[in-house]
Amino acid sequence: MTPYLLIAVFSYLSGSIPFGYLLIRAFRGEDIRRSGSGNIGATNVARRSPALGFLTLVLDGLKGFVPVMLTFLWAHRTAQAASLLLAVPQPADGPRMYTLASCAALFAILGHMFPVWLGFRGGKGVATGLGSWAAIAPKSILVTLLVFLLVVAVFRFVSLASIVAAAALPLVAWILRDYHEAPLELFAMAASSLLIIAKHHANIGRLLAGTESRLSGWRGHA
Repeated sequence: MTPYLLIAVFSYLSGSIPFGYLLIRAFRGEDIRRSGSGNIGATNVARRSPALGFLTLVLDGLKGFVPVMLTFLWAHRTAQAASLLLAVPQPADGPRMYTLASCAALFAILGHMFPVWLGFRGGKGVATGLGSWAAIAPKSILVTLLVFLLVVAVFRFVSLASIVAAAALPLVAWILRDYHEAPLELFAMAASSLLIIAKHHANIGRLLAGTESRLSGWRGHA
């Protein structure tokens, strides 16, 4: 099994843990898929319990962050082992390591969106994407978060802010040169952004129709 396949499988399984579904089932005895928007993400969970919604947000972020950090750790130790074996220094912080980490990020997000445990019907990937890419490109994520907060402050649509922030991420990374000379990292970032935007298709329809709820309510975004 190649490193990329191993990382992809592990990251997908990590991302597919449906924390929102499990928390609501454990603490309220309900199926979150039958409530609100039917989504397993933090916003829909928060409609039933703000505390569980916040916990879901943190856990969904961690299930993207952890596999990426483990990939970094594995790549670093592999480079160290190769250096000892070959008696030649091997680069531990190069494009290949960031390409491997980007593979982990993308598949963790895919796991959240299409979890095998729930018939491949999952969340929209915002929190998992945030956690995944924060481990790889923290400068870009910081700028993207500022974009998110600005859009929320001006328009009061969390869904619109999520869509704009997702679209901005690869562009910000390119402008800041925050992709570590690894073109595949930028490609994976763009792919995850497109997936997140596509998952908001229902929100986009409501935004265009003028029926999307604003931040004052907990409706319309999952």
